[in-house]
Amino acid sequence: MPQAFYDEMESPIGPLVLCASEQGLCRIDFGSYAEVKESLHKWCKSKLYADTVFPDKLVLREAVNQLEQYFAGSRMAFTLPLDMRGTSFQQRVWNALRQIPFGESRSYLQISQAIGSPKAVRAVGGANHNNPLPIVVPCHRVIGANGELVGYGGGLPTKRFLLELEGWRG
Repeated sequence: MPQAFYDEMESPIGPLVLCASEQGLCRIDFGSYAEVKESLHKWCKSKLYADTVFPDKLVLREAVNQLEQYFAGSRMAFTLPLDMRGTSFQQRVWNALRQIPFGESRSYLQISQAIGSPKAVRAVGGANHNNPLPIVVPCHRVIGANGELVGYGGGLPTKRFLLELEGWRG
């Protein structure tokens, strides 16, 4: 039976819950473990086929360290093993997101063009919405075509905070 592990950390944007499979980091939730426990366990059961999610600081220690470095302004890219579960289209979008440099932004149209699907702007938005690893897979760097901040699972104030942390001046 596959196993899943979680840890909770404090951050400048509030508590975050990190989840890892045996292959790598697979999910980050905004909120405390008490707030996300039900959805986390349901997701782990459906995506990882894990019946139990174990608390484990050792497995997730490097992910916590890298996120702390990011929030301290000393890390611009993550070098973690990831276990991204999604459709092939979602995988293409998430890979494109990982190519957006620290401190820069792209529009949904630019992402759709980068993956060779220029008419799939809404689908790119859907893949962004379903990104299980916000911050590490930087969907916060995707903005509206007019330069405005639009949609973010952690809320627009969090999106603005992350962009400004990276030096964005939208």
